Formats: sequence, structure tokens, C-alpha cells
Amino acid sequence: MYLSRFALNPARRGTGRLLASPQRMHAAVMAAYPPGLGVRPLWRVDRRSRHELLLYLVASAEPDLTHLVEQAGWPTSAAWDTTAYDHFLDSLGPGQAWRFRLTANPVRAVASGRGRRGKPVPVGSQEKQEEWLRERSAQWGFTLEGSPNGVSLTGRGQDVFTRREHVAEKGCRVTITRAQFDGLLTVTDPARLRAALTTGMGRAKAYGCGLMTLARPR
Repeated sequence: MYLSRFALNPARRGTGRLLASPQRMHAAVMAAYPPGLGVRPLWRVDRRSRHELLLYLVASAEPDLTHLVEQAGWPTSAAWDTTAYDHFLDSLGPGQAWRFRLTANPVRAVASGRGRRGKPVPVGSQEKQEEWLRERSAQWGFTLEGSPNGVSLTGRGQDVFTRREHVAEKGCRVTITRAQFDGLLTVTDPARLRAALTTGMGRAKAYGCGLMTLARPR
């Protein structure tokens, strides 16, 4: 597995186009890997300040982001950073504490009738979104620590775009609710956490949701 970080140039027109459409960003991310490899990358965009935008990628193959440098980066400076992720993943152990950031798509399945699959409905309020993460933390191999809930909702938003498989298609309207969580966790099941870090958490993974990153506690 590989973890990559790419600095987006907010002054470039291409950056604005990518940020305006999760489908365009998804296509740009997928173009970083040769067809036929079966790579299913996770990605996330962090806005650290008005002038600092970072794209994170986790995938089973190293990306080639040359096209993104040309469209939305700084061609005359360092292009991107990629590090092998497996050593870090293998070092995770029970009881370890980590700071985390996760951008997710909090939804709940609401039954629409007998025998029918539940329809995913966005979780709306801040309190319910934090509760959504707490409820799922055990299945992803960690517990939330600290007070009051071990997690802060540090960003919320909604993406609305038209999804098309082909340019000529009319497409369908898609709405994705995003929530950015920051907090402190304790590892309870390293295997589950490794799986969650590499395959994603929740829905809308193709559109910038589901990627958690960890850092040492301050």
C-alpha cells in the first residue's frame, strides 16, 4: 500500500474545476493508475488554509500524478510525495493512541417497505453525525477518546453533481453529504483498523469520502 500527498494550487483554473465536481476529481485520481490494475484508491482533499489545499491518496499501487501537476499543481516545484504505507500499518497495535482525521459520508439505511433494502438517508445534525462515527468505531477497530465525545466535527458540506458514465449520457443527479471529523482514538483491533484505513469507511468512497489518516498525539 502507498500513501501519497499532493499540493493543489488554488490559483489554477484546473483546481477550481476539480474541486467543483467530485466526479472530475475521481476521474483525475483514477487516471493516476494504469488501466487493468484494478486499483481502487481512497482520496480526500484537506483545506488547511485559504492558500493550502492537499490531496491525499491511499492505494495498492504508486500513482503517477503528472497530469495533476500540469492541471492543478506547481510544475516548477516538487510534484508530490509518496511513501510505502505497509510498515506503518503493520506497526499498529492494541492500546496505541492516535490523532485522526476522517472525511466521511454519514448516512443511515431507512427501510422503505417490507422486503426492500433500506434507502441511505443522510445524517443531518452535528450531534447525529458524531453519533454515527461513535456507533461504527468498534467495527473499524478503535474507540474514541477524550471529552466530551473524542471527536470534533470540523467541517461539513454537500456536493451536488451530475454523474455520467459516458459524455453523451444525460446522467443522474447525485447529492453527497460530507463531514470532516478530527479527534483522538485508541486502537482496539489492529486488523480491523488496517482494513478500514486501506479500504475506507462508509459510503461515497469514489467521491472523496472514507479516508482516515493518523498522526502522533501532540
